[in-house]
Amino acid sequence: MARFYSNENLPIDLVIALRQLNHDVLTSYESGQANQNIPDHEVLSFATADQRCVVTLNRQDFIALHRSGVTHSGIVLCREDRDYPGQAQALHRYLETSDPDLSNRLIRVQK
Repeated sequence: MARFYSNENLPIDLVIALRQLNHDVLTSYESGQANQNIPDHEVLSFATADQRCVVTLNRQDFIALHRSGVTHSGIVLCREDRDYPGQAQALHRYLETSDPDLSNRLIRVQK
C-alpha cells in the first residue's frame, strides 16, 4: 500500500477512508506540522524526506511545484467532494493497477 502525507486541507474523513483501505497516511497534525503556515514547498520536502506522497486538495500550488521540477515522492490531487470513500476507492484502484513508485509523479483523482 502507499505511504501518504496529508496536508492540513485534506478532510480527515478522506484520511480515514484511505486508512480503511490499508494505506499508511500521516497527517500534518500527527507530525506536529499543523497550524504553522508552513509553505507548500516545505510540506513537499517534509513528505519526501519521509518517503511519502503528498495527498492534498491544494491543486494549483502543488501543480506549480511539480512543474518546477523539484524532486518529490509523489503528489496526489483530490477534489473538494464529500464522497470521501469514492475518492479513496478511485485512488486505491489506480494504485492497484499502476507502478507502485510514485516518485516525481502527479496524480489527479477523478472519480
